[in-house]
Amino acid sequence: MSTLEEHIDIGVPLEKAWDCLHRTESYPRFLNGVREARSEGERRTHLDVDTGGRAQEFEVEIVDRETEKVMTWQTTSGPDLAGTFSLLPIDRGHTRVQARFEYDPGTIKETFGGPQGFAQAVAIERGVRTDLQQFKQLVEAESKAK
Repeated sequence: MSTLEEHIDIGVPLEKAWDCLHRTESYPRFLNGVREARSEGERRTHLDVDTGGRAQEFEVEIVDRETEKVMTWQTTSGPDLAGTFSLLPIDRGHTRVQARFEYDPGTIKETFGGPQGFAQAVAIERGVRTDLQQFKQLVEAESKAK
C-alpha cells in the first residue's frame, strides 16, 4: 500500500471548509473524474466516476470525527482506496486542509490505466494537488459570494 499526503491553506474559517467538504453534490466541482455524487444515507456516498475513459461506480463509506474535524473515507465497492481529510485552523479566517490518500499501485493501474512506478506516483500527486486547489477555489469563491 502506498500513501500520499498533501495540504493546502485556504482563506476561509474552518467551519466553512468543513461544511463544503460534506456537501456531496459539490464533489464533481473539485474532484477530477467524479461526474456525479450523491449521499445514500448518513455514512454512504455513491460516486459516478470516469476512470480512464470508462464509467465506473464507487460506493464510499465516510466516517467523521467531528470534534477533531477529520473525515475518513473508504471505498466499499470498486477499487480498494482510502483516505483522510483533516482540517486544522490556522487562524479565525484561514484553514489548512491535509489530504492523505492510501492506494495500491496495481489497483490504480488496473482501474484508471496510465503509468506505473514513479510516473504513477507523480500523476497521483499532481491529481491530489489539483483537487485540493479546486477545493480551495470553490470554498473561497462561495465564501466571497455570501
